[in-house]
Order: sequence, then structure tokens, then C-alpha cells
Amino acid sequence: MELDLLKECADARRIAVTGHQKPDGDCVGACLAIWYYLKNNLKDAEIFTFLEEPDPVFAELAGFDEIITDFPEEAPFDVLFILDCNLERTGLAAKYANGAGKIINVDHHVTNANGCGDLNYVNPKVGSACELIYDLVDKERLDVELAKSIYVGMVHDTGVFQYENTTPETMRKAAHLISFGFDFYRIIQETFYQKTYVQAQIMGRALMESVRFMDGRCIVSVIDRRTMDFYGVTNRDFEGIVNQLRNIKGICCAIFMYETDTLEFKVSLRTDQSVDAAKVAAYFGGGGHARAAGCTMKGTFYDCVNNLSAEIEKQLEA
Repeated sequence: MELDLLKECADARRIAVTGHQKPDGDCVGACLAIWYYLKNNLKDAEIFTFLEEPDPVFAELAGFDEIITDFPEEAPFDVLFILDCNLERTGLAAKYANGAGKIINVDHHVTNANGCGDLNYVNPKVGSACELIYDLVDKERLDVELAKSIYVGMVHDTGVFQYENTTPETMRKAAHLISFGFDFYRIIQETFYQKTYVQAQIMGRALMESVRFMDGRCIVSVIDRRTMDFYGVTNRDFEGIVNQLRNIKGICCAIFMYETDTLEFKVSLRTDQSVDAAKVAAYFGGGGHARAAGCTMKGTFYDCVNNLSAEIEKQLEA
């Protein structure tokens, strides 16, 4: 569908922008891109961004310091943007849908293929929410700050353009964005690849204690709460671990889990073409993409792995 963002927001005086819990690079980039675009072009409107506290590596993106992380009570908004997810995944921000005059949903997850808004711009074939936002903004209104936010999201959700959701069109859009002159190499290095010393330690621990199973085709690693406390790490420090597990030769499905509560784990999946990660995650109430997905599971570590194995095995045998 065609969607004119400025036209849809022309009469709005209060606009909210939000995304999913534990926002990643695509979610942060998308939210800040929309915030910046509307703020620059709707001079009479108040624009608010509500997100769980994002990783400081994205601090140089315009509007980062304006993000509201405590989700205060607010009067109803004229327009609510839900980006890179459906309403359920926005967590505490879901309350802003109450009384909203219009909800606009921009997403690329197959588990939200029909959208959750009054207006939906959803395309699971596109590699990132930021690529969809590139399609929606007026190219004549692009500047270096807007281009940078969109580019960061595209980089993160395509794995620096190496995942199969990268298309020739994705690369053409990325080329246009870097033509605005920001230091794209440094941004990729600092937001995607660079790790702190403790992040490198916890990754090493996860790799060292990983276990292969299902004839060596799958691999799993878990970090429990005690280990997290020992290293002084949070879930933010686990970025990249599951991808590194997937990079091991012969692995078609990598699983990384960390303990979130007693008998509760956050699960991340990365797969090759033989396993649809989104289908596995969706079976346990999660979602994502064909090659990258996640969910939350309850039970012991062994229970969770056994249940995941059963769903993965169905696809491998097929």
C-alpha cells in the first residue's frame, strides 16, 4: 500500500513513536528515523519516542537523548507509530494505543504479516524496518542524520548485508544513504562488531561451554543468572553470541539461551535454509525471521532444549 507519512500526520499535534522490547539496531534506527523525519517536517506537532533503554552504542543518532524510557502516563496521542513489531511486543508502551486517534504499523516480521494498526506498511520480504522507512520518506527530505539512522537499522538486521534478506534493492538504497557522507565504516565497526572486554569474556565463556547435538548439526549454549552476576553483564552484553555459534562449520541451527528468571530463559535462534527459525520460535510464542528468531521459554535448561529439538528435528527430517 502507499502511505504518505506527512499527510497522515498533517493534523496531528501529539505523536508517539515506539518499537519492541529490548530494542536492537533496526528498532532504534527506525524509531529515531521517524522521530527525526516528523520533527523536521511537522513544526507544530510534539513528537515523543518511547523505548526501553537502548544500547549506548547508538548514542550518536539524532534524537537518542530524547528517548523516554520510563513510560509515563500520557494523554491520548493523535498518532501512534509502532515500528519493527506488533503491539504485543511493545511492552509497557502498549498502553499508548489506548485512545490513540490512529495507529500506524511499519514492520517486516512474518509473524506480523497482517499488521496491527489502522494503517499498516508490512513486508516480510524486506530485510529491515529501516528499509521500509527508506521507502516511505520523501527522498528530497533526506539529510545526513536521517540517512545515518536508516542505514544503522539496515546494517543490523541484515548482518552487515550478509543475510539472505539482503537484496540488490537493499544495496542500492544503502549506497544512496552513504552518499550523504557519514562515516559508515566507523558506525558499522562501533555498533555491530566492537565488543567491550567483558563482552568478549562472556562470549568466550558461551563458546567454550557450548554443546553440539543432533549429529552435530545443532549447537546450544546457555548463560545462567549466576554467571551473569559473576561477570557483571546484562542481556545487552550477549549481542553477537548466537551469530558466532552459527558461524561454526557444520552448524545449521544455533541456539543461545540466557536465564531471565527462575526456570525461565530467553532463547535466540540462528539457522540456515534447512530450518525456519521463525516457525520454531512461533511454536513457543515467539517470532522473528526465517533465519533469525527468538522466544521466551519456561522450564529447566534441559526441558527447553528438548522441546526446541523436537521442533527443529521435524524440519531437518523433512
